[in-house]
Amino acid sequence: MNGAHLHLLLNHTPILGSLFGLVLLLVALVRRQPVLVKAGLIVLLVAAALAIPTNMTGEGAEEVVEHYPGVTRTLIHEHEEAAELALWALELTGLLAVGSLLLLARGHARAALLTRLTLVGALLSFGLMARAGNLGGRIMHPETRGDAVSNALGR
Repeated sequence: MNGAHLHLLLNHTPILGSLFGLVLLLVALVRRQPVLVKAGLIVLLVAAALAIPTNMTGEGAEEVVEHYPGVTRTLIHEHEEAAELALWALELTGLLAVGSLLLLARGHARAALLTRLTLVGALLSFGLMARAGNLGGRIMHPETRGDAVSNALGR
């Protein structure tokens, strides 16, 4: 197993985890179900934790694919920049989730506000993660690019 395998193994977890946490937290808040609120916050925390090893495997993946035909430094750089921004957004969302869990456990009056801020963070994080994933997919999937490389491949 090489760096690209590891990155591919992990890269969907922060994207899907942030989506699942977002949806779960939204449903929980709408239905006013405290147990589901906590579950949604925990899912977001796990997604934030899994984003770290996902990010750490990116360099290894780059080393494997950087010399492949059709792979350009520009494609890799765009993905790296988007992934770094998404990582920081999801880590901040994870911190908000921890804060929300602590305030909920203490019955603090500001718990609901922080939980709603966490929901906003989850929405932003998922959007940024999805964008980073899309840009990453373009590195090895020229059919998603709509450029000369995909045209040359007859796609």
